[in-house]
Amino acid sequence: MDSRPKVKKTIGVVFIMIGLISLLTPLTPGSWLAIIGLEFLGVRILFLDKFKFWRKNKESEEQK
Repeated sequence: MDSRPKVKKTIGVVFIMIGLISLLTPLTPGSWLAIIGLEFLGVRILFLDKFKFWRKNKESEEQK
């Protein structure tokens, strides 16, 4: 899918739109699609990067 960036961006935007619509409707459990859409667009979740950094620092402290 990396060879077709337009398709990847289109799918990402569609997932974000569906996720936001699902977030606004009370009985639709599809808001996680917005997160997947952001991943398709290449936007990393900041929390995940911070968690990896925290875990790496904690492991290095335990080895001392």
